[in-house]
Amino acid sequence: MSWEFTLAVAAIVATAIVGLPIGHAMLGASILYLLLEQQDMSIAAEQVLRGLYGSYVLLAIPLFIFAADLMNIGSLSDRLLDFCRALVGRFRGGLGHVNVVSSLIFSGMSGSAIADAVGIGKIIIQLMTKDGKYPPAYAGAITAAAAIIGPIIPPSIPMVLYALVSDTSIGYLFLGGVGPGLILALLLMVMNAIQARRHGFPVEVPVPVREMPRITLRAVPALLMPVILLVGIYGGITTPTEAAALAALYAFLISTFLYRSVSLRAAYETVCQSARSTASVGILIAGALAFNYVVTVEQIPNEIRGALGDMQLDRVTFLLLVNVLLLVLGCLLEANAILLVIVPILLPTAVSLGVDPVHFGVVVVVNTMIGLATPPYGLLLFVVSGITKSPIGQTIRHLVPFLIIMIVGLAIITFVPGTVLWLPRLYGYGG
Repeated sequence: MSWEFTLAVAAIVATAIVGLPIGHAMLGASILYLLLEQQDMSIAAEQVLRGLYGSYVLLAIPLFIFAADLMNIGSLSDRLLDFCRALVGRFRGGLGHVNVVSSLIFSGMSGSAIADAVGIGKIIIQLMTKDGKYPPAYAGAITAAAAIIGPIIPPSIPMVLYALVSDTSIGYLFLGGVGPGLILALLLMVMNAIQARRHGFPVEVPVPVREMPRITLRAVPALLMPVILLVGIYGGITTPTEAAALAALYAFLISTFLYRSVSLRAAYETVCQSARSTASVGILIAGALAFNYVVTVEQIPNEIRGALGDMQLDRVTFLLLVNVLLLVLGCLLEANAILLVIVPILLPTAVSLGVDPVHFGVVVVVNTMIGLATPPYGLLLFVVSGITKSPIGQTIRHLVPFLIIMIVGLAIITFVPGTVLWLPRLYGYGG
């Protein structure tokens, strides 16, 4: 590892601490490295352009973002929430269960934890805190915990990014996320039930059975979106990118023309908002592409693989160390930065130890999503605290039991590969 690389890493840390977005920090550090190495600085631009314009899969990201934004401004979220309340709202702590189930369903449409939290999460927080049924901090805590399911159940923007840096099939990654997403949802509902009994949270008035067909019928067009996505991808009809375009078109058509809940002006504003979100992700990807060139030139993956080889780690110990590393990094770094920078360094070692790349990808994504809800810098903490107007400290106190149960789920997913790989293998995956 050269002093030039060390200085570049120090530049990233220093500029990120003072508030520069991590994407800009990585771009600047990459240019600094090229300057110090007396290389042509246009190499940075070449790496960015080649990565952004040479990867068809990246088109899925703005399309999934647009679909999620349309879901949030239309009445689709309200109809899904009514369906979830009728389904699980009758149990003690019912609105907490509704929170988890609605996130589980909405995750099949958005692919983003933040979109989940600020969309359907905001609505359910208002329901939970109405008339003092639940403390605002608890409502925010379970919303943050449930929102991490979003990028684990397909579609998933983080899995698209993992596929970009690992050359792994997006379709099999999406399938691999189904089992872990269901496991985490079940564990969160178990913990919510325990907390509901402990704190004496109310039992909701059950929805009459005769109302179920009407409520379900109202939600059917929204519920069809994940079905369309999955059938398109795994039926061989569309690629994941084409499925993302289909999802965005479907969300626009049913929101604008079927439900008539989105005006053309609102649709235009949604396009602008989606463009801003896409640009934010794009800058991060650009910075990672440039910095990954620096990492490759310095042969950092080979050095790490050699160092770990000298330690004679087995697969289980390696995965344990990776989980600890990613959980710590998740407290400090943005999830996409971890996927784009850290994964290319760790993946060669994982593969050499016999870790399946699809299994490894899902484990990494679950880790980074838990990081979104982990103190001190978990982005979801700031999002839900802004919605509930509760101090972050109170939200964290209610969140701790959910973090513990999610780490239990992570351990199951990590050390029982079948929880991830059973569905991909069912569809022909040979890993």
